[in-house]
Amino acid sequence: MPELPEVETVRTGLEPLLRGREIASVICHRSSLRYPLPDLTALVGKTVIGVRRRAKYLLFDIDDGQTLVWHLGMTGQFHVLPQQTQAGSHEHVCFNLSYGQSLRYRDARRFGYAGLLHAEDFEKHAWFAALGPEPLSDDFSVNHLIEACSSRKAPIKNVIMDAGVVVGVGNIYASESLYRAGIHPTRAAGRISAPRLGLLVKVIREVLEEAIDAGGSSISDFVNADGKPGYFAHSFQVYGRHGDRCFACDKQIKRISQAGRSTFYCSSCQR
Repeated sequence: MPELPEVETVRTGLEPLLRGREIASVICHRSSLRYPLPDLTALVGKTVIGVRRRAKYLLFDIDDGQTLVWHLGMTGQFHVLPQQTQAGSHEHVCFNLSYGQSLRYRDARRFGYAGLLHAEDFEKHAWFAALGPEPLSDDFSVNHLIEACSSRKAPIKNVIMDAGVVVGVGNIYASESLYRAGIHPTRAAGRISAPRLGLLVKVIREVLEEAIDAGGSSISDFVNADGKPGYFAHSFQVYGRHGDRCFACDKQIKRISQAGRSTFYCSSCQR
């Protein structure tokens, strides 16, 4: 599933192509993805005034005060193409824009979903009401993580992947961040010292910023808005490297399962 850097990379690719553009028509090739689609024809004649991101959601702000919210699911992709381009396989929605281009949504597994929300309902909506702070914001502070970990027996990897604690730290970047911070992924969150949690906040930001700068990770079906893969995968230090040697100590990278997800770590470097 695309994680925060992948979604942010899509956002930065789409924003200059959509901002200030009027939606001339909408073509839906199906009525639902994971959930039924909203009435997207209500956007015809409206203008996109910006593209934002909250957690792993793309937010298309419309000039009538509504926001089109879109989650990419596991295989969702947005592309901006000339309107005369024929619909591709697994293409479900086409937004024709006023300048001869169209925004296309493709999703092979159809796990993505969308909603139309009014500004006053946004923060109260079930998708957003319980979300924690953005990891690159000042709200994700050392004190915030210390409080979130206080007396917690849960493994630290589970805690930093909890969207109620901090959004967007998915499986890949949790493993990479814990490795850089030297923290074992199974260590109880409440047993980690404040200085080590401070380091973890710092490296989470560094890892995510590096991944965004690199265009996300070239994994699964993820591609950028221009159809190109990301390249942060070439910088993985532990993720997906089970059985390979640790770059720091030459011990073998290990893999375990936590909450149904693979965790990669170095038993020598991480305590």
